[in-house]
Amino acid sequence: MNTKTTRRCFLRQSAQAAAVTAAVSTMGGVHISAAANPTKVNLGVIGCGGIMGHHVSGLVSRREDVVFNWLCDVDPGQFNRIDSMISGFQKSSPQRTSKYEDVIRDKSVDAIIIGTPHHWHAPIAIDAMSEGKDVYIEKPISHVYSEGHAVIEASKKYGRIVQQGSQMRNSPVTRKAEALLKEGIIGDVKVAKAWTAEMRGVTKPVPDSAIPSGVDYDRWLGPAPKRPFNKHRFHGSWRMYRDYGNGEIGDDGIHDLDMACWGLGVDTVPSQITARGNRMMLHGHASEYPDNMVVTYEYPDGRLLVYENYPFTSYGIHGFDNGNVFYGTEGYMIFSRRGAFSVFLGPKGKPGPTEGKEIRGSRGYAEHMAEFLNSVRSRDRKTRSAADIAHNSCALVHFGEIAYRTEGRLNFNHDTQLFDNCDEANAMLTKKYRDPYTIRSVT
Repeated sequence: MNTKTTRRCFLRQSAQAAAVTAAVSTMGGVHISAAANPTKVNLGVIGCGGIMGHHVSGLVSRREDVVFNWLCDVDPGQFNRIDSMISGFQKSSPQRTSKYEDVIRDKSVDAIIIGTPHHWHAPIAIDAMSEGKDVYIEKPISHVYSEGHAVIEASKKYGRIVQQGSQMRNSPVTRKAEALLKEGIIGDVKVAKAWTAEMRGVTKPVPDSAIPSGVDYDRWLGPAPKRPFNKHRFHGSWRMYRDYGNGEIGDDGIHDLDMACWGLGVDTVPSQITARGNRMMLHGHASEYPDNMVVTYEYPDGRLLVYENYPFTSYGIHGFDNGNVFYGTEGYMIFSRRGAFSVFLGPKGKPGPTEGKEIRGSRGYAEHMAEFLNSVRSRDRKTRSAADIAHNSCALVHFGEIAYRTEGRLNFNHDTQLFDNCDEANAMLTKKYRDPYTIRSVT
C-alpha cells in the first residue's frame, strides 16, 4: 500500500540527473537521445487484440508524448484496426511484424506494451528486458507461478521498469480510499473479499478447422503444446483453455484479487489455500475451467482473503459485478473497480465517506499508463504495479487453480517456495515450454 509521496519531489529534484543518466545509456531511444528529446517514448505494441485498442486509442486521444514504432501480431488481420487509431497522430505508420523479436531488437524502441494471451506474457517480457526495454504487461504477468519470480529477477538484473495492467491501482478513487484506510477509518483490516459476479453463457465446442489465411499459428501457440487449429482456442475465447489462459479467476478475477491485496495491505503470498468449485450452470461449455469458484487464502499473520466467482447473477454483490469488501475492526469498506467506494462504521453501519461524484467511475487507465511512461523517462522503477507487487496478486490466481485441481486445501511453505506434501501441486507451479519457444533463464 505504499504511495508515491516522494515521487513528484524526486522528479523535480533529479530531472537533470535523470537526463544525464539516460543520455549515457546504450539502450537506444529515449535512453540515448534524452538531451535532445527527454520526454518522447518510443513504443512497440505486441498483440493487437481487444485491450490493445483501448490502450492505443487512449494514448492517441490524450496526445501522449509517444511514438508507435512497431505493431506486432501473428494475425495480420489485426493490424489495420490499430493502425487506423494511430492515423494522423504521427508522421508515419508503425512498422509491422509477426515476430516480437523484431520489436525488442530495435534500438530505437524504449518500451513495449504486451497484450498477448497469458502464456506469452512472461517469455516476451523477459526477452524484452534483456534487450533493454521497459515493459507494460497486461494482467496477469505470469501464466504459472514460477514465471512471476522470473519477471521479478529480470527486472532487477536488467534494471527495467515493469507495470502490470492493474489500472485501478492508480485510479483517483483508489488514491482517496487508500488515504482513508491509512488513516484507520475502519480500524485494522483483517479480512478482504473479492468477487466476480456476472452472467456467462455457454460456448459449445466446435470441430478443429483450417488455420486462417496469413496467421502464423505455430508462433501463436508458442510455448503451448502443439494442437490443431480451433477457433475457440484463438481470438477472444482462448481464455477458456489452460494452455493459454487462467480462467475466470485469471481474467476478470485478477483485477479484484489485486485490489483485495491492496486493501488488505499484504506484501507476500498466502500460506494456506482452500478452493472449491464446479460446473453449476454452464453445462456443455467448452471451457476447461469451472463456472464458479470460492477460494480462501490465509496469510502468515492470520489475515484472510476470500475470492468468490458466480456466473448466475446480473445483480452483482453490493450492487457491483466486480468488487471488494474490506472488513476492519471499526467498520468496513465496499470498493469496486467500477470506480466507487462506501464506508460503513460501527455496530450500526453508520454511513461514512464515499468516492464523491467528482471522481466517481474513474478506473485509472490514463493515470496507470502515465505512471509507466513517466517511470520510463525518470528511471523510477517503483511503480504501483511493479513486478513484485503484481506477482503477489498473480500468485492468488495460480494457487487457487492449483488447490482446486488437486487436494482442495494446500499449505505453502515460504522458505522452500513449495506446497507441503503434494508433488502434484508443486508440479503445477511451473510448466513445460515447447521448443523453440522456451523462457529465458535470468539466473
